[in-house]
Parts: sequence; C-alpha cells; structure tokens
Amino acid sequence: MTQRMELAKDYTISRVLNGCWQLSKGHSLQGSLDLKDVMKAFHMLVEQGFTTFDCADIYTGAEEFIGQFVTELKNGHGFSADDIQIHTKYVPDINYLSQVNYEFTEKIIDRSLMRLNRDTLDLVQFHWWDYDVPGCIETAGDLMRLKEKGKIRNIGVTNFDTAHLKELVDAGIPVVSMQAQYSVFDRRTERKMLDYCKENDIKLLCYGTLSGGFLAEKWMGRKAAEPETRSQVKYLQIIEDSLGWDGYQELLVLLKGIAEKYDASISNVATKYILSQDGVAGAIVGVRNSRHVESNAQIFKFELAEDDIHAIRTFLKQFPTPQGEPFELERTVGSKYRNIMHMNITKE
Repeated sequence: MTQRMELAKDYTISRVLNGCWQLSKGHSLQGSLDLKDVMKAFHMLVEQGFTTFDCADIYTGAEEFIGQFVTELKNGHGFSADDIQIHTKYVPDINYLSQVNYEFTEKIIDRSLMRLNRDTLDLVQFHWWDYDVPGCIETAGDLMRLKEKGKIRNIGVTNFDTAHLKELVDAGIPVVSMQAQYSVFDRRTERKMLDYCKENDIKLLCYGTLSGGFLAEKWMGRKAAEPETRSQVKYLQIIEDSLGWDGYQELLVLLKGIAEKYDASISNVATKYILSQDGVAGAIVGVRNSRHVESNAQIFKFELAEDDIHAIRTFLKQFPTPQGEPFELERTVGSKYRNIMHMNITKE
C-alpha cells in the first residue's frame, strides 16, 4: 500500500504524486507519447493507491487529458472520480502579469474546472514569474475569494522563494503547500525553505526528484547524455552545477548498492531519500507509460535504514548544489536556467 499524508484538514494525498508535465505537448524532443498506454497507466496507478495527480494550466493538453480520465471514472471504469485528487497550477504569463485581475484569474480557474471535469479544484498552486511586477499578493487574495466561492478547495504555491512565500503568509493567504524542485542534485530547499515550511505547517511537494529520469540504472557507466525531453535539458544543467558527470556516476554506483539491499531500483532509493527528509510531504514522479507503475509501487515496500540515509547525505556533502534560493536562478535574467523557461504559454 502507498503512504498518505494529510495536506490540509480533511484532505489527504498519496505521498508519491503522479506528475503530468511529461504529457504536455512539446515536452518530448524525440517522438510522441502513446496516450492510450498513459491512460492505462493512470488506471493502474489508482489501483495501486497512487491517487494524486499533479498538472498545470500551462502544461498544454495535460488538464484535458486528466479530464478524459475523470470522465472514464465517472462512467464506471474502476474507481470513482471522487477517489482521486487533482492538483493544478495557476501561472499567468510573464508578459501579462501587470494586467492580471480578479476577472482574468476567475476565467483561468473556470477553464481548469472545465478541462478537468471538476466542480472544485482540490489544490491550485500559484506561481508569479516576476516579483518586480506588482500584483502577486493581490492575485493570491483573488484565489482566496475563489476558494470562498467554492471553486478552490486548497491554495498552494509553486517555485516561490522563502522571502516571497513569507509575504503571502504574512498577508493571511492560507498556503497549505509549496512545490519546489528538490533532488539529490538540487538541494536549494535545504538552505531556508524546508525550515520555513516546517515552522509554518506548509507541506513541501517536490518535483524533479528523479531529475527527468537520470536517476536510473540505464545511465550507469555512460560517458555523456543526449537529452530526450525538455526535463533532461534542464536536469543536465543541474547535474553540471552540482555533482558533475563523474560525481553523478559515483552516486549511481552508491544508490545501486543500496537499492540491491532492498530489492529496489535506483529511482526507488532516490525518491525514498527525498521522502525521508523532515518536512517533505510528497514527491512528484512523472508518468510517461505503464511500464514503470510496478516500479513505483516498490517505493513503499521498504524503509531506508538510517545508515543508508547517512551514506547518501555524506556523499552529497562533498559537492555543491546550485546557488541561491529555490527557482532563483530560473528567475535571473541571462541565466542559462531562465533561458530554457517557457514563460508565455497561457492563452486567454
């Protein structure tokens, strides 16, 4: 059975969430996904207890695909549509930030409700591309009004830094979760964010835990990598600025040795390591096909011993991690991290 976590009062999620960025158009750099097989994977995941799905308004086609899944559930295909939790995001385009108002925000939330075939959005995770553009706190307040209208059940944020998350909390926004990139390569959350979230009962939901698939046996002994997806373009940069390729290969050997003790995989151990960090509520693992569903189920069949956690942490301490706060480099003009961001996607 999967583990569950209470994200907010009377609202629980599976600790491994099904990530849907990889379903968005343009994510794959080589070929396209077999969407029929992805739908099969969704049904398999729910049967295994992985009932929580993570998407966004800017993941082109992802909300609509999950909406089709909801329709299948409503039509009596296995579980009920009420048995799953759907987390989406509200990410206004950077070029439109100065014009965002309540009416625009409600229109995008209504669009997500329609796409997802839901009456209420379980969790809306708010993102604001440029803190220098006024309106961030006011827009979060508009989400509160939509929560009061019954269109949103819970409000979270994604890719905020600690200072601006604190501004929202101090303004009275009931933030229940923070979604941030956190993996053995990218440990920026450990500087301030983890402690702040723990102190304020904000649950950390982590993406990038498997770094676009680079935490897997298939990469052991490789001399280099040709990225197959937009995720891998990004995470190659993270590897370059943390362990480097040689350190990455050493880490794979370490994780493989630990995995063999538990009859598990490298990806299982990498996910379990992040889930073991105090303050982490869940890890988001991308869904591309049905082949990895059984592997995901293995995550909750073992617990990492303290000496294994210590061994991984001790190894990682030898290496740097990207500079600054979570998503700070991605916001920095001229940064290689920002240059691969798509900041204007949402159409009115």
